[in-house]
Amino acid sequence: MDRSVVSKSSFEEADDHVTFYEDKTPLERLNYACDIINSIFDTTPDKKVDRTVFSSRKHAELIQY
Repeated sequence: MDRSVVSKSSFEEADDHVTFYEDKTPLERLNYACDIINSIFDTTPDKKVDRTVFSSRKHAELIQY
């Protein structure tokens, strides 16, 4: 774990994400959301999300493994 990225903060400071986005434009907020989504799925805007990981079935509860 890279500890240089982690910072100490109180619960109140960590929960105060709303004031950070208050003065941002809608486009800046959208860019932040895209960055968060890309970091979660480990992708870049150039690379598509790997959808082969997910699967869905109409009657999944009826299928026996």
